[in-house]
Amino acid sequence: MSQSALVTHGIPSPGAIGRIAIGDIVRRAARRYPDRIALIEGDARLTFVELDTAINRFANFLLGSGLAKGDRVASLCANSWQFVVVMFAIHKAGLIWVPINTGLAPDDVRFILDHSESRFAIVDDTLYADPALRQPFDELVRRVVLIPIANHEVKDPTIGFADTLVGRSETEPDVNIDDRDVAQIMYTSGTTGRPKGVMQSHLAVYIASLGNVIEMEARHDDVASALMPLFHCAQHTFLCGFLHVGATSVIMRGFDAGKLIATIAKERLSWVFALPLMYSAILDHPARSTGDLTSLRFCLYAMAPMAETLLRRLIGEICPNFALASGQTEMYPATVFFKPEQQLRRFGGYWGESSIINDTAIMNDEGRLLPRGEIGEIVHRGPNVLVGYYKNPEATAEVRKFGWHHTGDLGMFDADGQLLFTDRKKDMIKTGGENVPSVKVESVLLRHAAVANAVVIGLPHPRWIEAVTAFVIPKAAIAVTEEELIQHCKEHLGGFEVPKAVRFVESLPMTSTGKIQKHPLRQQYRGLYD
Repeated sequence: MSQSALVTHGIPSPGAIGRIAIGDIVRRAARRYPDRIALIEGDARLTFVELDTAINRFANFLLGSGLAKGDRVASLCANSWQFVVVMFAIHKAGLIWVPINTGLAPDDVRFILDHSESRFAIVDDTLYADPALRQPFDELVRRVVLIPIANHEVKDPTIGFADTLVGRSETEPDVNIDDRDVAQIMYTSGTTGRPKGVMQSHLAVYIASLGNVIEMEARHDDVASALMPLFHCAQHTFLCGFLHVGATSVIMRGFDAGKLIATIAKERLSWVFALPLMYSAILDHPARSTGDLTSLRFCLYAMAPMAETLLRRLIGEICPNFALASGQTEMYPATVFFKPEQQLRRFGGYWGESSIINDTAIMNDEGRLLPRGEIGEIVHRGPNVLVGYYKNPEATAEVRKFGWHHTGDLGMFDADGQLLFTDRKKDMIKTGGENVPSVKVESVLLRHAAVANAVVIGLPHPRWIEAVTAFVIPKAAIAVTEEELIQHCKEHLGGFEVPKAVRFVESLPMTSTGKIQKHPLRQQYRGLYD
């Protein structure tokens, strides 16, 4: 039943009048702040009106290419202003955005294209130039638009981004979008090794981004970094938030401490989102002594708590306000914030308090909510929850048992109501801002003729937060080296999924039933990278 047909207490739904749609964020900002700068990337500067106009043109190109509402459109792009145009144009056209992580191996790119049934794609020309990455697109996608990063030659059947805008209407396409329509399918690494497609609605992304605006006290005069990947949920939602309030976002194509220091000084950045290892690199970079960082007012970090010594230095030397945000693609971030006023009051695995748009609780395996001080699974409720996993009703049902969204993370609330993360139920490794399922790496190692058994875990690492680490029992009759196994992994995995180290062992800790125990390995080798 369509929304327009719904009746509540005898009153019809407002339908399109009450719609919530991601593409509306830019249009409304362009009306309020037409001449304000929305995006900066190098020498390129786009006002809100210019951004909205480009988005409308690309949206009309997409619809003029034979795509219809609900069709999936994939992207394989690193950060650029063109990529921002693309993602919002897909939303305005009523299509479904399928962003693909640029660090994935070609096999996973192929799986996502095939599983999502994406037949149209936008790709950076530098990535499309890689024959292994190009092959899945050539075989599965009927049309590819190339974003000019290196200005490679455009040949049939591809089309250059600039050409898609020529002659297209500047008027926003008239598409009926329901707030519960699927806006995007973001694939996240699953514990089974195959990515799972997380379907998110327009409502979820829109409300999550507004919640972040409130929690982070975003202002229209902010100049914010956009250096984390825009194909990930976190940077995407923060970009949406700053567009809401008419702030400026500075697009960067990756992290370089020296470049970020220079950019903060040149563009007077007031807000930065980065990982702890990145902030550490800024502290120790020689350019910091001459770089002007006085414009910074708020710095956000994610993926892991900050070491006390590092955090004290950062607050004292870089920026007075640091905060930690946590969330998931399935529960559009951020779901919890560890606020600036709490940062130096407690240390360890603290995630803080629930976002203004969420309920957060601790649940045991029987579905009972636990009081403060008791450890259980962290669960959420709120409008930012996923619609479901694409083509996977079993996983969808599992993740929403007992009427709450299950994170797979364990934690507790302390006496002051601050959420403390204690462990993960899933065997997922969080490394350098990416999720790596351990079973995926294990399956690749077990394909090698010299490997009798293998287990993969994440171990604390000063740069990567967790380092993918393999423990291998070699077959007695076949000689093998650490370098050989790492090279084997590089041939079958994305770069961030490859083990940072391989350790050969004679046995692995097991239960009485023969199940490998990973916890003893984590404890025994905790200091491997110190």
